[in-house]
Amino acid sequence: MPPAASPPSEGRTHSLSILRVDADGISARSDAVATEEPLEIQVSFERNRVRVIKPVSITMRTPGDDRELAVGFLFTEGILREAAQIEACDATASAAPGRSVRGDTVRVTLRAGADVDLRTLDRHFYTTSSCGVCGKTSLEALRLSDRIALEPDLPVVDPAILRSLPALLRARQAVFDQTGGLHAAGLFDARGELVAIREDVGRHNAVDKLIGAQLLAGRSSLAGHILLVSGRASFELMQKSLMAGIPILAAVGAPSSLAVDLARQFGGTLLGFVGERRLNIYAGAHRVRAAAFARAESPAFVVRSR
Repeated sequence: MPPAASPPSEGRTHSLSILRVDADGISARSDAVATEEPLEIQVSFERNRVRVIKPVSITMRTPGDDRELAVGFLFTEGILREAAQIEACDATASAAPGRSVRGDTVRVTLRAGADVDLRTLDRHFYTTSSCGVCGKTSLEALRLSDRIALEPDLPVVDPAILRSLPALLRARQAVFDQTGGLHAAGLFDARGELVAIREDVGRHNAVDKLIGAQLLAGRSSLAGHILLVSGRASFELMQKSLMAGIPILAAVGAPSSLAVDLARQFGGTLLGFVGERRLNIYAGAHRVRAAAFARAESPAFVVRSR
């Protein structure tokens, strides 16, 4: 079965007239930019036998895969525990007269009797494309979570496979080719086979779309998989990887200190600067085959190709 590619780019780019300045002077050109529009995520649930509709997030995202984004967000933030809790997931789009920015909404309706963490729901979220969970006490919430249970020793992946992943991801970034302005998240199996890819202006949105797609497809466990992100590895991306049960988070860029702390605390594997000729291991070296037998004074060290 071929990997799930990033969906078509219709509605995900805007064509603009620009002026380009180069060595030959100034010229008028047409350029494509990535679309960024707001999405409100709502959850509908029963509280004391009364149906409640509660907005839980407004995120700036690239339109498309909105249902996947909403489900992935609710799951990685601990509001949803499994896809079986969902009764319906409906997306609506609206545009105010004379305005180009749409006000899109996704409402996730939970089944009657679904176990909902009301403390989580009572927190309000505002999310931008560059900031995942502004104003939220994410670290404390994650420490209190009983959801994180990684396989302690699996998978063990060859470094050559890990170093090959960025090129495989880049080859499938359809919208990035047009705009140069989108992040990508790819899910791979332990053999390095691409399972799915999603793109978005926000790193965290791309990851939520990817995880939401797997949940909606009925894949309840992502153990044994690798999450690759095209940019840096932040705390929130490490959080989402752990909440989804993905044991290895690999990034083309650098990790943050809090992402490293989080990976070490919960037994995750965190890789940074993953490229054709090297990768850095910041946590969980036992899941990288060459490093599993290496001795190093620091838990963070470099695996280079010969």
